[in-house]
Amino acid sequence: MAAWTWRFEKADGTETTPAVEPEDFTTQGDAESWLGEVWKELLEGGVEQVRLLEDGAEVYGPMSLAAAEGA
Repeated sequence: MAAWTWRFEKADGTETTPAVEPEDFTTQGDAESWLGEVWKELLEGGVEQVRLLEDGAEVYGPMSLAAAEGA
């Protein structure tokens, strides 16, 4: 079974530790739903962008969390 995870980054692409404890997800939808629930806390904690990974391989990203703030 695939493991879906997020990589948390600063704007320059360096990895950072998120303010909210991440988890491994069994589906892409679960991972995206979780991010939708906690993105504000992540942004406030210093995460500026994220990348979605499936079993360690990048699916998409970087996706800015600051862009969601203006939406």
